[in-house]
Amino acid sequence: MPLRKHRTPPSPAAFDDRAYSASIGTLATAFCVGGALTLLALHTARTARADRIGGPPDGAPLMRAPLQVVAPVDLHRYAGLWHEQARLPNRFQKQCAGPVSAEYTPMPDGTVEVRNRCILPDGSFDESIGSARVVPVAGQPGAGRLEVRFAPEWLGWLPAVWGDYWILKLDRAYQVALVGTPNRKYLWVLSRAPRLDDAALEAELDYARTLGFDVDQVERTGR
Repeated sequence: MPLRKHRTPPSPAAFDDRAYSASIGTLATAFCVGGALTLLALHTARTARADRIGGPPDGAPLMRAPLQVVAPVDLHRYAGLWHEQARLPNRFQKQCAGPVSAEYTPMPDGTVEVRNRCILPDGSFDESIGSARVVPVAGQPGAGRLEVRFAPEWLGWLPAVWGDYWILKLDRAYQVALVGTPNRKYLWVLSRAPRLDDAALEAELDYARTLGFDVDQVERTGR
């Protein structure tokens, strides 16, 4: 029986560290360049989208622009009776069918009593009594940024029961005030006079429009 010849298997190719490193480097470079190009494309798309969205047609700032409040506000001068002239629709005033008023009374503890009243469809009135407190603003002593609650006092520790009350515009004589919320969902025009003349009301609403409020949805109270 003939003997089989043993074949020596070929020796494995020598490992080329430099070639391996170069390949890895090439892949890493390609990955980085691809990632950078992807990020650039996303940034370009977002910029183009922002250019298309832009601001409101009247030139008002974008909704994300922060609102500024009046500072300082003398709450003792601000106290007293105010008459609502216009408002953005809201759920807690849906039942109001006539004149609306708000009366503010400073309290010894630094808070302000809030007494809101409106006329109902049957001629009776609805009254809500709440409390307002000042929210300090760094670098703006006396800023017109307040929070109001109408929930019972024992619930005052809950942040959810407090609503924003920002004084956005106030004349020097404390006769006309523009009040809103930072999310621009709520807006009121208040005046000391039971009825503000139309030109003065439109001026307040025009200013609110420049702040980004949807003035086209405003209800004019008692008009």
